[in-house]
Amino acid sequence: MMGPVLAACLLIILSTAWISQANEALCKKDGGVCSCNNNKNSVDCSNKKLTAIPSNIPADTKKLVLQGNKLSSLPNTAFHGLKELTYLDLDGNQLQTLPPGVFDHLVALGTLHLNNNQLQSLPNGVFDKLTLLKELSLYKNQLQSLPNGVFDKLTGLKELGLQINQLRRVPEGAFDSLSSLNILYLNTNPWDCSCKDILYLRDWIDDNKDKVTGAQDAACGDQQSKAVLEITEKDAASDCVSPNTTTAIPIGTMTPASVIYDDIHEIKVPQENFQKFLGYQEPDHLPTQPQCLMSISGYLGLMMSLMLTSAAILYVFHFLKKA
Repeated sequence: MMGPVLAACLLIILSTAWISQANEALCKKDGGVCSCNNNKNSVDCSNKKLTAIPSNIPADTKKLVLQGNKLSSLPNTAFHGLKELTYLDLDGNQLQTLPPGVFDHLVALGTLHLNNNQLQSLPNGVFDKLTLLKELSLYKNQLQSLPNGVFDKLTGLKELGLQINQLRRVPEGAFDSLSSLNILYLNTNPWDCSCKDILYLRDWIDDNKDKVTGAQDAACGDQQSKAVLEITEKDAASDCVSPNTTTAIPIGTMTPASVIYDDIHEIKVPQENFQKFLGYQEPDHLPTQPQCLMSISGYLGLMMSLMLTSAAILYVFHFLKKA
């Protein structure tokens, strides 16, 4: 009787392996580029040299990591199917702009990382729908200004990173709605301490020294020995006119090129359908040879599991028949 028992155990083990393989195959609808953890609803697409976000990322994904790729732009519908997403990492890409509405459907998002990109500005209202956001990291970009009210809806935000940018000022009242904020990074920006509007930032830092990490490191761009915190009304005597980039262009006054581009790609043609079947959104994203090999090896492994499972079933029936 030991034969059938051993065979049954083998069958259970192989069935478990087959189910795991099947789940992984379901998760890898992006053409096998990303690795997935179904138990944690996590998809890791980091360091894959992607220039477009893979399509068909599972709708129940909670954590999506796209760090270390070559994304230079995003379609405004990039994340519209991921309403359960709580963590999004876009660090270390080449993003120069963010289209309006790109994050509007991420109503459950708690963490957003946009560090180490090439962002020079932010669209008006880009974070308005992220009312559950706890952490927003924008450090090491090229931000020259912030639009009015850009953080006004983030009343639950606990950590904000603005360090290592090109910020010279912030709009009046920029941080007034951040009632839950615990940590703010402002260092390594060329703050313009000659203009009166720097006094808002000075006063806010003075009132929230315990929240500003390295408050003394938020230094004036032309007087690196002097911190914003130490600026006097006499120092900031100029009534400077803020550059046009300080206030974002209203969404209704223009149609972003990215939106037009997205509309064009909504036209269903056989070539696009074929690309989406492979898991890519752009014509130049056919799988590379290593990606194809990864997909083929995955399918071969699945077929091997099926063959072994079938053999185990026949083995069990054989011993049961003898018994």
